[in-house]
Amino acid sequence: MAYYRRSGEVPPTRHTQHRTPDGGLYYEELMGEEGFSSDSSLLYHRGVPSAIVDATPWEPPASATTPNHPLIPRHLKLHDLFPGQDWKALDAVTGRRLVLGNADVRISYVVAGEASPLYRNAVGDECVYVESGSATVETVFGALSARQGDYVVLPRATTHRWVPVGDEPLRLYAIEANSHIAPPKRYLSRYGQFLEHAPYCERDLHGPDEPLLVDGTDVEVLVKHRGPGGVSGTRYVYPTHPFDVVGWDGCLYPYTFNVADFEPITGRVHQPPPVHQVFEANNFVVCNFVPRKVDYHPLSVPVPYYHSNVDSDEVMFYCGGNYEARKGSGIGQGSISLHPGGHSHGPQPGAVEKSLGAEFFDELAVMVDTFRPLELGEGGQAVDDGRYAWTWSGRGPQ
Repeated sequence: MAYYRRSGEVPPTRHTQHRTPDGGLYYEELMGEEGFSSDSSLLYHRGVPSAIVDATPWEPPASATTPNHPLIPRHLKLHDLFPGQDWKALDAVTGRRLVLGNADVRISYVVAGEASPLYRNAVGDECVYVESGSATVETVFGALSARQGDYVVLPRATTHRWVPVGDEPLRLYAIEANSHIAPPKRYLSRYGQFLEHAPYCERDLHGPDEPLLVDGTDVEVLVKHRGPGGVSGTRYVYPTHPFDVVGWDGCLYPYTFNVADFEPITGRVHQPPPVHQVFEANNFVVCNFVPRKVDYHPLSVPVPYYHSNVDSDEVMFYCGGNYEARKGSGIGQGSISLHPGGHSHGPQPGAVEKSLGAEFFDELAVMVDTFRPLELGEGGQAVDDGRYAWTWSGRGPQ
């Protein structure tokens, strides 16, 4: 995110002395991507950021996956993952259940009612969509306010915690990368400014406004990192609280972007999914389908044409409105559809005719397209409706 921000107290020149009111030195930390060759920020700590007093193994939420075999489209009902009042004792980190995943991305879902532990994902960036509820996301850079419809983008290795606000359950759709997540390059100038054709701009991105200073001793932080079999975890204990940054500046930091600020691109005939793209990462992209006017050619067909995912698996998370192309399939709020590469898919029977003459679609969905096959996590297997693959034909297996 090549968009400079500054918060709190920083010295006039980088890598120079920055002293406390009593004459001591603050500890400068560079947090940067791709070594020293990409976006970074400089943070100034009251304590030594590398100091730990204990390190023990920690087991992150289950990350094992099962191949989608036989290869079929699937409907996963995420709202069935946390029935009744189970969510009240869960937090937004350790309560996550893996729905889908591969070597590039893991998609999890959680309904939370408790504040999470301090947490750091050292595997990749996280892009967490807030389906409902609200929270304060406390980070080493400062606090973010997260509300319904927000994407919360957390750079790799950002120490943070989720604190739900209010009595409504906090429903989160977590997209965890093995890489960095950023706006698509085609939206940006060669220097990183959003271009005029981009569907959102810098004004829509909301980073921390001021430092968040917290005192504490022997503070635990859960760290997810690479390890045997892919993902592992360590519980660190720090002698002082990690939220001790008096100031920072740079182009790497957490931020929120609300889906309501995405300006949809429309045309005379049906527009392909890339016009709905919001973020990109290594081997996957994130798109969102928002309420919008639809095609205005006199003979237009507003719902998508049938298409084969030659190079990708398509995951659609339905989080608002009525999705015209899926009517009659059983899909509703909180559903995921998985359309795997190698399988042609499109509107449900009768949806094309019903869409003719439509001028507006009231729908909200978050789509992840991956360029390597996805497998099912334990959460996805638990809420597979087992019927979706047959809804185009109306007949089950013979």
